[in-house]
Amino acid sequence: MDIGQWRSGRGTTAADIGLGAAFAVALVFQAVALAVSWGGHYWLFDFTAGVVVCTIALVRRRHRVRATAAGLAVAAGTILVARVAELPAEPGPAMALGLSVLVGSALRTLSVPLAGVAAATGFAVVVLSNLATAPSSSGAVAALNGIGWVAALTVGLCLRLFDAGRKATIDRVRRDERLELAREMHDVVAHHITGIVLQAQATQILARRRPDNPENSLAGIERALAGIETAGSEALTAMRRVVGVLRDTDDAAPAMPGPEHLSELVARFDGHGPPVRLRLPERTSGWPPEVTTTVYRVVQESLTNVSRHAPHARSVEVSVAQDEQAVRVEVLDDAPPAPAASPLRGGYGLVGMRERVEALGGTLYAGPRPREGWSVTATLPVAVREPR
Repeated sequence: MDIGQWRSGRGTTAADIGLGAAFAVALVFQAVALAVSWGGHYWLFDFTAGVVVCTIALVRRRHRVRATAAGLAVAAGTILVARVAELPAEPGPAMALGLSVLVGSALRTLSVPLAGVAAATGFAVVVLSNLATAPSSSGAVAALNGIGWVAALTVGLCLRLFDAGRKATIDRVRRDERLELAREMHDVVAHHITGIVLQAQATQILARRRPDNPENSLAGIERALAGIETAGSEALTAMRRVVGVLRDTDDAAPAMPGPEHLSELVARFDGHGPPVRLRLPERTSGWPPEVTTTVYRVVQESLTNVSRHAPHARSVEVSVAQDEQAVRVEVLDDAPPAPAASPLRGGYGLVGMRERVEALGGTLYAGPRPREGWSVTATLPVAVREPR
């Protein structure tokens, strides 16, 4: 489970618990009020109908269109039955709350045509409730449903705009990160191609030299051609990565430093945050440049998040390791658990890091540790090249 899934699941569970509690309070309140004012068992019809609509509202995420249609249909049927049977006016407070949740959820998540239909149908239910209210009634039930519909419309549209803005921001962060990575890899490809040109020129010079020159031997030409082949293979590999992530054609920007500069990064952080312990592998020279840059950026973003969101952390551990298939970078801190009201760590910086890591075929995890603190772990596949 990544940070996005963990955050979404935690928020959804808390919202459902709070919503269920609100439904229960509204159901009990309405049942008691009807039992006192009407007597007998008049409250049973309202209570049963309210339970049905509230249950539909709680399970709305399984199929929002069907849930919204079912909840509004039950409400319309309840209004008509209550009017014909001379029962208390419907919908009651609990059902009105459930309808508000269904309509608001539809406005937030469904396509524009379906959201419009849900809003119009919800308004029709409000009008039907007003028409079905007995003349002797105070009209409080119809007014309550009207208020609920307006609240659903307002909250649903506001959340829809918020979600659209957040999605646009995430898309921009991902696009910028892909562009940055592509720019860095553009420099890598240009470097390899320059090497190919220089070695090809050197081979031509060797071929034109006098036969009695020992450097103009077949072995010398073969060595030059082997170098050209190696540089060409590396350029082709980098170019394939560029094709997968390039989204713009602006001029290339300089590449970011790699793991060899992590010590400097940690030293700068030590002056503004908790002490950092850094562990590096014995050698990193065989990594592709895009991997070294990504390792640096993951550590940089993780330390930035510690300074912003975990100022009470006592220590931070940064470890970089490698084996034959992958490079693994891990950043751990021991910050005490944050209060429930505090914002969770992550944000758009980690969105960009995930985009960069996944563009290289790797994985990124960010989330809380079992007891305290936070962890960020990135795994990047890499075929380590032997130095020539």
